[in-house]
Amino acid sequence: MAAKRREPGKVERIASEIRDKIERGALAPGARLPGVPQLQEQHGIAYQTARDVYGLLESEGLLFSRQGKGTFVSLVLGKIVSERNQRYLSSHREAGGAVGAFEAEMRAMGFDPRPVILTIARDVPPKKVAEAFGMHHRAKTLKRERIMPVGLPGNSDAEEVVQVATSWFPQDVAEACPLLAQPNTGTGGSKSRLAEAGFRQVRLREEIEVRSPTETEANALGIPIEQAIMEITHKGLTEEGRVVEIGLHVLPRSKWRLAYEWEIDAPDT
Repeated sequence: MAAKRREPGKVERIASEIRDKIERGALAPGARLPGVPQLQEQHGIAYQTARDVYGLLESEGLLFSRQGKGTFVSLVLGKIVSERNQRYLSSHREAGGAVGAFEAEMRAMGFDPRPVILTIARDVPPKKVAEAFGMHHRAKTLKRERIMPVGLPGNSDAEEVVQVATSWFPQDVAEACPLLAQPNTGTGGSKSRLAEAGFRQVRLREEIEVRSPTETEANALGIPIEQAIMEITHKGLTEEGRVVEIGLHVLPRSKWRLAYEWEIDAPDT
């Protein structure tokens, strides 16, 4: 006698129903879902079970939450592929008047970059930033903290944060490039302004690690605290080898894929 097939658990079953609606387009990107109490009532399940349903779909990158606003279908159904070898080229980051690599990258993928939530300050950087700059551990830098949302063209309501980034600049570099302290750094962003001020970056270095987000990062990105993020430490170096910019980019692992390509053993010409 064949063993009786077990039905999926409640969390998996309800999540599968919502997932199917998203895949069929019955729930469009940016669509708002019922609150957890409403989901609980609709399916006759425990409150924690309803939370787990949304948590599972958030971990898959299908949903995101906004504190005080609710849970929504992700605008990013499928991953953002970031071509790291290309995104910082001036021809890319200045395309169409874009203010830097992020805006150009999002436009190229069909998203509508929304106004960045920006904090600019002069303060003491983390120890690893000060060491990379080769400066005294109590010296101040210019810091730009950014929460970076995108939307869909023609839809003013739907908006999802896909990256949180902080950049630091040594004080003398910031003084020589006053637009770094302004909300809008202009076409091409900070790298173009640094080049104009005599600090052209000719080499970049990125170090990547996967970790758990802080509570602040999770809230900003609208992801569960249990969901992993990728942290990219980005350094920009001049021809003289000086580090003039350090960026810390925090990306939800479920929404991004980083791509790299380079030649090896190229034939002599």
